[in-house]
Amino acid sequence: MTEKLRAAFMGSPDFAVPSLHATAAHCDLRVVVCQPDRPAGRGRKLTAPAVKVAATAMEVPVVQPTKMKDGTLAATLATHDLDVIVVVAFGRILPPAILESARHGCVNVHGSLLPRWRGAAPIQRAVVAGDAQTGVAIMKMDAGLDTGPVYRTVRTAIGPKETSGALFERLSTLGADALGEFLAAFPNVEAPVAQSEDGVTYAAMLEKAEGRVDWARPAVHVAAHICGMDPWPAAVTQHNDAPLKLFVAGVVDVPTEGADPGTVLAVSRDGVVVACLDGAVSVTDAQPAGKKRMAAHAWAAGRQVTPGTRLG
Repeated sequence: MTEKLRAAFMGSPDFAVPSLHATAAHCDLRVVVCQPDRPAGRGRKLTAPAVKVAATAMEVPVVQPTKMKDGTLAATLATHDLDVIVVVAFGRILPPAILESARHGCVNVHGSLLPRWRGAAPIQRAVVAGDAQTGVAIMKMDAGLDTGPVYRTVRTAIGPKETSGALFERLSTLGADALGEFLAAFPNVEAPVAQSEDGVTYAAMLEKAEGRVDWARPAVHVAAHICGMDPWPAAVTQHNDAPLKLFVAGVVDVPTEGADPGTVLAVSRDGVVVACLDGAVSVTDAQPAGKKRMAAHAWAAGRQVTPGTRLG
């Protein structure tokens, strides 16, 4: 029987957990590295990363470094005589000493079709941009920001009302499945291919201020924006001078003649239809300040929102 690859796994959020399990299934997983515990929630309670919780349940040693360049982590990894390090949504740039800590280097599962959407928020940026498709890339890491050569990619269409949150879950599973197949053959795989210099885009982290909805944009852009901001920071408009968060939206074909952008055109159990620059979108869920997320039609009924009401 072929000896399993000695591996370390580096990752932190929920997105990385399925890939952690795939790594453990195909490798001799020696150690898991993740971000330190951080305050979370309204009570700011110190909370462990999802990967730490999963690794602890698997009884795999966990390391949570606060520094990456002081040599401590690289020295720890070196003690395990690693064949490969699998990196998924770790959240930090890795210095050369860590990139070189395993015999075959570091392999990364990235949530985009590289070179499009290099950086921290590739999934959200793909949705906000209205991309028709995205996917995952399995890449050999180098010192740049998602610039390494790519072993393989898996493509998938983005649904017309698919939110960033829903796409996160799909790509998390898709990436783990692709990683499992890859590790089953690694290192006896074709050499990775250098990324093209054409079509490079960067996916900066989302800022809360980006959530504001501009109804005076084309409907397709408004729908993509609302879906891309779901679940965080959430698309936000105004109703009666109070903030209103909006979730899940799609373009609808309804008459909009004479309606200013931001005007409610219809309310039904399917959603609240709002005019945009050149058409309309139907919003599925809403969340007024201080309340929980609810069906948009339920919000409209509780606030006496009818056709002609202005948002924004």
